[in-house]
Amino acid sequence: MNKKIKTALVCGAGGFIGSHLVKRLKKEGYWVRGSDLKYPVFSKTHADDFIIGDLTDSKIVEKVVDQNFTEIYQLAADMGGAGFVFTGENDADLMTNSCLINLNILNRLKKYPPNKIFYSSSACMYPERNQLDPNNPVCSEDSAYPAAPDSEYGWEKLFSERLYLAYLRNYKIEARIARYHNIFGPEGTWFGGREKSPAALCRKVVEAQNNSSIEVWGDGKQTRSFLFIDECIEGTRRLMQSNFKEAINIGSEEMIAINDLASMVIKISGKNLKIKNIDGPTGVRGRNSDNTLIKKQLSWAPNCKLEDGIKKTYQWITEQHQMLQKSHKKAA
Repeated sequence: MNKKIKTALVCGAGGFIGSHLVKRLKKEGYWVRGSDLKYPVFSKTHADDFIIGDLTDSKIVEKVVDQNFTEIYQLAADMGGAGFVFTGENDADLMTNSCLINLNILNRLKKYPPNKIFYSSSACMYPERNQLDPNNPVCSEDSAYPAAPDSEYGWEKLFSERLYLAYLRNYKIEARIARYHNIFGPEGTWFGGREKSPAALCRKVVEAQNNSSIEVWGDGKQTRSFLFIDECIEGTRRLMQSNFKEAINIGSEEMIAINDLASMVIKISGKNLKIKNIDGPTGVRGRNSDNTLIKKQLSWAPNCKLEDGIKKTYQWITEQHQMLQKSHKKAA
């Protein structure tokens, strides 16, 4: 391969963020290899090469990492929404699988070090004690310690952050770490149990009959911020092009209560629906990105309005639902 060509490896390229990232890298002129357990569900991959395989298997990682890539993006993980992460039923597999992926990749990079490797951490690694007040959560990067995440998923993310930083110190592998805050948008999982709140609420509203109701887990007063996929990719690329070597938030500062998010989706739909709050896993009471550091270090921060992103996501899920209904009718 021509050494002048920029090369990138995207681990988790069959997933939501990974598939969008591959598209962006191709637009920028990279030769891209993707790897995942599966191809993207809702679109064809734009990768030049795609290796299907389980990255918890070191032999698969040897096949995937067989050259010195200009950049590597490590987004592969065992993950999902609140219904998957906070029940406790998936903790052992979740921690084992994600840790093995990161250990295998970093160990392999001793032989094939990239110019830079990006690791997608999560806001779930922040201490629960700082997220008890839904109106005033504290999620600045320096609030991470003393550590006390509210889930094993958060603990795994925190451990992996330290793992990447250790490899940066000991093996000079240039790591860049982003703490993602609830990424959403078209081509994301919208059914099956692993979908995030925006997609789940859009699906419920799409499926609901007019003058009925939708269910929302918890009292609906828990707060979050949600980042549209395009801005997630922009922030990721800007971080990789920077020299900043510490973990940084990539998220929106537009915080909203979950009931208010449901009301926003209902308004966009034009339907007359009520909200029925029920018991269910909710995670911390409040979480919102603190963008002080990213503004300082990257001279940039997300500014897409939540409602604009939700409109695009609702339209896409509506179309997906219609396609699914048509395929069921044909099958019948």
